[in-house]
Amino acid sequence: MPVPDLSAAVDIGGTFTDTVIACADGGVLATSKVLTTVKDPADGALSGVMTALKDIDRSLADVAGFVHGTTLATNALIEKRGARVATVATEGFGDILEIAYERRHSQYDINIEKPDYLVPRRRSFAIRERVTVGGDVLVPLEEAQLPTLLENLDQCEAEAVAICLLHSYANPTHERRLANLIATARPEMAISISSEVSPEAREFDRMCTTVANAYVQPLMQGYLRSLSSLFQDKGLGCPILMMTASGGITTVETAMRLPVRLVESGPAGGAILAGRVARACGADQVVSLDVGGTTAKLCLIDDGRPQMARQFEIARAARFVKGSGMPVRIPVVEMIEIGAGGGSIAAVDQLGRLSVGPQSAGSDPGPVAFGKGGRDPTVTDADVLQGLVDAGRFAEGRLFIDSGAARFSLQQKIGEPLGLESVAAARGVSAIVDENMASAARVHAVESGKDLTKRTMIAFGGNGPLHATRVAEKAGISQIIIPVDPGVGSAVGFLNAPLSFEMVRSRYMTLDRLDFAVLKSTFDQMIREAEGFVRLGDKVSALIRQRSAFMRYKGQGHEIEVRLPDRDLKKDDLGELINAFEDEYRRQFSRPVPGMVIEVMNWGLSVSTPEKAPERSAEPVSRAKPVPQEHREIRIAAERVSAECHRREELDSGDLVQGPALITEPQTTTLVGPGWTAVVDDAGNLHLCRRGRA
Repeated sequence: MPVPDLSAAVDIGGTFTDTVIACADGGVLATSKVLTTVKDPADGALSGVMTALKDIDRSLADVAGFVHGTTLATNALIEKRGARVATVATEGFGDILEIAYERRHSQYDINIEKPDYLVPRRRSFAIRERVTVGGDVLVPLEEAQLPTLLENLDQCEAEAVAICLLHSYANPTHERRLANLIATARPEMAISISSEVSPEAREFDRMCTTVANAYVQPLMQGYLRSLSSLFQDKGLGCPILMMTASGGITTVETAMRLPVRLVESGPAGGAILAGRVARACGADQVVSLDVGGTTAKLCLIDDGRPQMARQFEIARAARFVKGSGMPVRIPVVEMIEIGAGGGSIAAVDQLGRLSVGPQSAGSDPGPVAFGKGGRDPTVTDADVLQGLVDAGRFAEGRLFIDSGAARFSLQQKIGEPLGLESVAAARGVSAIVDENMASAARVHAVESGKDLTKRTMIAFGGNGPLHATRVAEKAGISQIIIPVDPGVGSAVGFLNAPLSFEMVRSRYMTLDRLDFAVLKSTFDQMIREAEGFVRLGDKVSALIRQRSAFMRYKGQGHEIEVRLPDRDLKKDDLGELINAFEDEYRRQFSRPVPGMVIEVMNWGLSVSTPEKAPERSAEPVSRAKPVPQEHREIRIAAERVSAECHRREELDSGDLVQGPALITEPQTTTLVGPGWTAVVDDAGNLHLCRRGRA
């Protein structure tokens, strides 16, 4: 019997499900893009995998590695389709979610829409116990209150419970005991405890993260069990691994315990791909543009490493307004995401203004041009009408494109209210969505204190290459890289992600009074737990550990991360720790503050398998101008122009294409705008440059 030698990656998005099949050395053998099956996403995943395998005459039995990322957890939180959750806090602290940060995200808005934290006050309960900030038991857990608590959980018909007791990050004994008691009495109930989900100080953030985990846990447990059974029944012999928000992969078992870590897992795969492409091409400062069917995601990448964060917000009530969403405290690739994808719906409001998104047609019914019942015009419909989409090759030719229906919808819903003909309406939709993406990129760069105009854009996703040059022009960017297989870029990134787990523990200390014994014990425990999550039997031998400290000046409200050596700290290290903190503080805030006490709030640890470094691509050199397969009339801004059409698979290293031109491939199209040139490098990447701006 032949030894399995293939790897598969599946990325389930809001509109499309992308699949990549690769050989042992990482080379992509086959890809597929199918519509996401909303009722049961596992069906679409199986369809995509089987389609790709059929193209190379292989079967599931030949797959030795399987990585999966999904928007299911993200969508459940945004669309409020999770479990009915109740919370349990320490007696006297039952109003943590109601109090929140004790501030409004918009101080003077009298009609303010408050964030939805998923659990109303009537489902917030408390139990008598108390642990000190140092982890000492001040008041034992009063187990006699358990019958009353269970009765309350039954009366509110809770399906899941989030337990967040005071200072449980320092001593989780009470949380674990209470979880065991509830599980024994109510074995069908999903239980999340904060000391496992987010063992950090700051009760509100910890409670929100635990609630989010409990909210999606029943849904994700059912989905992952169904997915595993479905693929095993069809012949898959290897375990399924899950992509996480931090850009690593983990086991299905870990994902079912901590499903909140799957939020934004798909976009994280795209950031991993962009980081590898940046390193391979020698691009030190990059912004990635990942445009799918539902959303556009942008991430800043420096020296090949995506920008990371330890907190983000879900379902913001006010777009781009910090504090208007539900905070989730987990390791995550930091990016900005907006409703600007191919399925984003265009409309004219009561004031006669054209808007695009954030509502999306999704996969069902999808854009009008798909002919599946959609009635509202979308970005894809606008692209079709401007001649930018090759109807015969779209989604590998598996989707029929009805340009007449797209024209009628744009004329009826956009053109007539604005007094425009259909093509002008389509141009307006494109201009709005491109400006939305460029504006999001500028906001993200400014918030990070970075200059967007000096960066190279790496564009991918089903719609990224099509909109890249127009977004880049609006954002002041003059260099773009389109990687190989960009239409399924996030799935390609999955295959390059390391098996990893990250965790943070709150142990407050000042640098002048570090307790090295407690610190050693803390890291030893974290190492045991993290490596337990990462190791898969005897398959993993070498592991990479990265320790860190989250430090600040005493009295400040937020910390900065400082990397530590992978060993036990000693008194002799204090000078280096101070220097490392001040160097990082200087980098972020221009200068350190002399004479201040430095304190450490949290200690972090990342454990991962070694990552294979990408091969360096040679600098692209133009040597030939290929003959186009055809010329097509397209609309760019207000102009009607003749564009060269090239098939990407027929372009060779050194080929130069001058815009306006379209470079088509099975899952996407690259628009080389007027004033741009594209050159193919030796790895097959497209390097786009604005003429006169290099």
